Amino acid sequence: MNLPNHHRYTTQFGGRELVIETGKLAKQVSGSVTVRYGDTLVLVTAQMNDSASPVPFLPLTVEYEERHYAIGKIPGSFMRREGRPGIQGTLNARIVDRQIRPLFPKGLRNEVQVIVTVLSADQVNDPAPLAAIGASAALAISDIPWNGPTACCTVGYADGEYLANPSMRLLHEGGSQLELTVAASKDAVLMVEAAASELSEDVMVGAIEFAQAQLAPVVALIERIRSEIGQPKRGFTASNELSQEALESVRRGAAGKLRDALLTGGKHERAETVKALRDAIIAGLVPDAAAEGAAALVDEYKAAFDKVEKAELRRLILEENLRVDGRRSDQVRPIWIETGVLPMAHGSAVFTRGETQVLGVATLGTGRDNRLVDDLTLDSSEEFMLHYNFPPYSTGEVKRLRGTGRRELGHGNLARRALLDVMPSQEEFPYVIRVVGETLESNGSSSMATVCSGCLALMDAGVPLRASVAGIAMGLVMEGTSYRILTDILGSEDALGDMDFKVTGTAEGVTALQMDIKIGGITAAVMREALAQARVGRLHILGEMAKTLAAPRTEISARAPRILQVKIPVDKIGTVIGPGGKQIRELEAMGATVEVQEDGTVRIYSEDSNAARAVKAQIEALTASAEVGKEYDGVVAKTTEFGAFITLFPGTDGLLHISQIAEERVENVEDFLKQGDRLRVKVNGIDERGKIDLVRPELEGKIAPRGPRRGPGGDRGERRDRNGRDRGPRRDRF
Repeated sequence: MNLPNHHRYTTQFGGRELVIETGKLAKQVSGSVTVRYGDTLVLVTAQMNDSASPVPFLPLTVEYEERHYAIGKIPGSFMRREGRPGIQGTLNARIVDRQIRPLFPKGLRNEVQVIVTVLSADQVNDPAPLAAIGASAALAISDIPWNGPTACCTVGYADGEYLANPSMRLLHEGGSQLELTVAASKDAVLMVEAAASELSEDVMVGAIEFAQAQLAPVVALIERIRSEIGQPKRGFTASNELSQEALESVRRGAAGKLRDALLTGGKHERAETVKALRDAIIAGLVPDAAAEGAAALVDEYKAAFDKVEKAELRRLILEENLRVDGRRSDQVRPIWIETGVLPMAHGSAVFTRGETQVLGVATLGTGRDNRLVDDLTLDSSEEFMLHYNFPPYSTGEVKRLRGTGRRELGHGNLARRALLDVMPSQEEFPYVIRVVGETLESNGSSSMATVCSGCLALMDAGVPLRASVAGIAMGLVMEGTSYRILTDILGSEDALGDMDFKVTGTAEGVTALQMDIKIGGITAAVMREALAQARVGRLHILGEMAKTLAAPRTEISARAPRILQVKIPVDKIGTVIGPGGKQIRELEAMGATVEVQEDGTVRIYSEDSNAARAVKAQIEALTASAEVGKEYDGVVAKTTEFGAFITLFPGTDGLLHISQIAEERVENVEDFLKQGDRLRVKVNGIDERGKIDLVRPELEGKIAPRGPRRGPGGDRGERRDRNGRDRGPRRDRF
């Protein structure tokens, strides 16, 4: 095999071998690597355009392509080929993007594209961290300007121990109290994504520090790869370079005015005041906007004003501990809450914090409403869904309504993970549940408001949550060694600050966490302080939520379907379904939907609780088995000269012998019992062939009970007459 540029590198990663190869596949792209861990293999490529884009931001796109052949499957879609990335693929792309984006040089405007293709997935080792490692390696060896390397791993937590890169099955089956994804460089953490089971802040910080230790050899390996085979980085002209003259001119014009403008109350009022100041300054600097070259000057002065505004906002926070809405760094905005706001919904709540407002709506569905999953994960269906919407009117803008974007999927997934730990199990509460967060107003942290409104909507619907969950977004402003952590950040603080750190949890601990960094990274000490400050804010919000609705309602919504559940023996499933589905159709004709699962769980759905109970009783009767010593209300099915056959439940009859019908001697069964009569009977015995012997419980002690039958003639050596009297020993005939 003639591969002169092929290189293979290995290192230990979480106690197992990680293999990075380059020069074998996709050799025409600027940076191309494969990353293998176990039998999971991903291909990652990185390429940059030659010319700069006119957009005023870095045009970076990360695509994550899942191929079903990676797990030996054909796609389940109608066309039998992969379409747009699924939810998990999109979330994995976000993880890669959030890891690499902060390390591109400021002012780079050339379009950069990173494509991840999952070639093999052993469903033991998650491809997502490998994709992030591959992106780091591909960028490192390419000619694309980038200040890496970085690496990414998953951390679990079980029995008080941290687990490096736990198996997907362990995470899927709940064997770990934590699923933490961490991306870090040599010195600092860049991105964190976590779902947890009410773990303490100390455990969370310890997990992040543990992850950094696991990532160190991978970062060192990529650094070695870059030094040995990396290409020289391309030069570029930074698009945001401003002349000092423009900056000084704007600073002089804003002196003594910008501070007051930034402290204007109200998001829109503040924006208008700041814009008016900017326009006045520029008008003074460019008196003739129609003159030749004036447009370019105006654009430069606008960019200079944005930079001056950002610097003043950060100065206010660092030097005066003053934020644009007048709060101190650790204060939460005013909160008001209302539940039960939608008359037809199963559960609803409006949660408003400052100028951020989200309507949470909960809907309870049946097993037929779950989401089918067709990707490379271990899930086949999803019984709890949370969907986050962000319409343009929530920020007072006009935009085209498009399909669900990556941001909406990411925020919805974070809110779902925040609530998942406190949700009841399917055995305890067998509903498929959908929560929708409708962002009605947004000025910072609508995803955390979705957690709060979603929790309240679920409790309003009567879902038995184990505890209430609240979320809060933390920010950071850092200049050198000086920094200040901000509680409940505004939209402008998110845009102009250095960190967006979202933390959700109960009063006991953290349930989800997400952190994005816009600088080179932060230390564990800063993270520990941010988590401690977030806990104080979270407890405050939980207290406000409890004033409106402290616990789930004791009854589910009257409009929600009623679900009853019964467990039947697996060998009785055919009885419930019947030949060609005949029996189950008869059951559903009683006014309920019946769902039979492979493990014998039968769920009955109906908006009529009486119909649901009737169907449940019929299923229990169809699948019941007689028990010795148990009493039943039976119906006479047939009389004979030696007794009566009594139907205990459909398909199951027992014999009430003539000697057990009455206290006195019975000559004719029909003198006492007729077909269709109801009576109470007790199972006296069941023989090896399943024949059931019955007695009347009210006659016990008044007549001699019969011994268990051993066959048509009773015990060997025993003869009885038609009334059960002993006729003496049998004489065997030869």
